[in-house]
Amino acid sequence: MFDNIAPSYDLMNRVMTMGQDQKWRRFVVNQAGDPGTGWVLDLATGTGDIAALMEKQFPAGQHLGADFSLNMLSEARKRFSNQAIHWQAGDATNLPYKDNTFESVTFGYLLRNVDDSLVVLKEIHRVLKPGGRVVCLDTTPPEKNILYPFIRLHFRFGIPLLGRFIASDETAYSYLTGSTMDFHKAEELAEIFRQAGFTSVDYKKFMMGTIGVHWGTSA
Repeated sequence: MFDNIAPSYDLMNRVMTMGQDQKWRRFVVNQAGDPGTGWVLDLATGTGDIAALMEKQFPAGQHLGADFSLNMLSEARKRFSNQAIHWQAGDATNLPYKDNTFESVTFGYLLRNVDDSLVVLKEIHRVLKPGGRVVCLDTTPPEKNILYPFIRLHFRFGIPLLGRFIASDETAYSYLTGSTMDFHKAEELAEIFRQAGFTSVDYKKFMMGTIGVHWGTSA
């Protein structure tokens, strides 16, 4: 599915988020912090936005972007060919890296697309150095308040319709919106981070409570 939507992925993100997605990615980079000259990993890098922002802000670091989708990686290589980023295929449930490798690990829209969030977070904890930072950008189910019916309507009909016209793939974006509504609530996800071994876990919501950024420190 992600291979199929790779060419239109960036445009869909800009339209769906009304241009706010880059602001959230910059927040992720700031939360990850300066790695010095160490290695940093952007997992589920997609078309490379977070990895590129990280390399631009902290050019002394060693930057790696990894994704399970080869077409997404191809788009990332084309978009950021002038930046010092290593691109690599990788499975988030079985990372091909040694223990205590990275100063920070970032990822966007990964956990809602895996079978077991805890398994992935434990793998990330394994490859982080003690004191390393993890930062996660993902959707989060909206609270059931006065705006909830309108948000649900937009998720159910609006986004798949955009997917049909922009990405020529209504089915993929129906899945993506469904995975948002069925995903962990923000505090539930924070607790899974703690179960994986992370400390100082916290989060911040954006876009009427439908986007969450979680972060923590490797113990």
